[in-house]
Amino acid sequence: MKKQILITACSMDIGGIERSLVGLLNTFDYDKYDVDLLLFSKKGELLSLIPSRCNILPENPKLASFQKPIKEAALSGCILPAAARLFSKFMINILPTGKRIRNKKDSGASLLQAYWDYSIQLMPKIDKKYDAVLSFMWPHHFAAKKVIADYKIAWIHTDYNELKLNNKKDAAVWKHFDKIAAVSDECGLAFLSVYPFFNDNLITIENILPGEFVRRESEKFIPEDMPVGNELVILSVGRFCYAKAFDFAVDICKKLVDDKINVKWYIIGFGSEEMIIRNKIKELDLMENFIILGKKSNPYPYIKACDIYVQPSRYEGKAVTVREAQMLGKPVIISNFRTSASQVKAGYDAIISPMNSNDMAGNIITLLNDVSLRKKLIENSLASDYSNIGQIEKIYSLLEYKGN
Repeated sequence: MKKQILITACSMDIGGIERSLVGLLNTFDYDKYDVDLLLFSKKGELLSLIPSRCNILPENPKLASFQKPIKEAALSGCILPAAARLFSKFMINILPTGKRIRNKKDSGASLLQAYWDYSIQLMPKIDKKYDAVLSFMWPHHFAAKKVIADYKIAWIHTDYNELKLNNKKDAAVWKHFDKIAAVSDECGLAFLSVYPFFNDNLITIENILPGEFVRRESEKFIPEDMPVGNELVILSVGRFCYAKAFDFAVDICKKLVDDKINVKWYIIGFGSEEMIIRNKIKELDLMENFIILGKKSNPYPYIKACDIYVQPSRYEGKAVTVREAQMLGKPVIISNFRTSASQVKAGYDAIISPMNSNDMAGNIITLLNDVSLRKKLIENSLASDYSNIGQIEKIYSLLEYKGN
């Protein structure tokens, strides 16, 4: 008899976590497992990439309300969840304990945690009993408390040292899971530095990325909104948020322009900090050099067309876009965020640069001028297998061990 598996995620909007979920879903053995996918909001540009043998469950309005503005959620009939979210904002923005977190530069995680802490009792339960549930996106409250399963696995996709959370409440959610899957060893170590008592639960399961799919998608069109001329073309992809540091990228671009580098730096993405980035572009008079392209359902032709891929992040778990750029043979520069050593092999398939605009700009110029270094990074990237298809066996072994 096939094992019954449930996978939960927020949506299939464009993002690295979502693309790694697509990789996982397209690798599963559907002859051996019946896989249900619960999306809290059944939307997103990547929905069409979910394999037909994966059963997408019907959307529940209460869960979907998390993906809507509070006013819209209330008007759609989800009054109590909307009220819980308003209360959460009060707890984070008004009370002294919440304000200490809010005053940090990146407080979005604390607010999202509070939303779930105060709303989870209002969310529907899943009636079906499963052999296992895989909670692929944090926060993990739903899989922890609303799903009946013999075995529960939850994923970590970020550097836990950087999150500003109520750790006591967060740990209480993690306790519901048999295994905690970190996308890199360093990501797991960061988690253990906050919660050392989960050491026996931790396992590394790296992102599964379908290389053939990435290469095939990169051939589908030539981007007309990213023309390639005589200038240096740089690309970065990600959500417009504090972690991805695209505001910092504007500073790097300014250094390049001041050094008389003919550069066009394109950004693909969307998010809450877009106006901060746009205002900085205008302030530094970089409208012709730093260009926001917005959301793209297929970023791969853009990656293929660029000269250098740059990831200027302040922190990461493991950036999927970096691996995708390497799959397409692009020289990569990343900032030296805490888990950068798990992302690339410095000097072999990428450059890890100190996280300041002078050094980042200097490394870009070095890569521009050093043809042999650029060739080395490209050749080593193309010779490497970044797909991690074998990681699915780790998941199978967990599911089969529990079933015996």
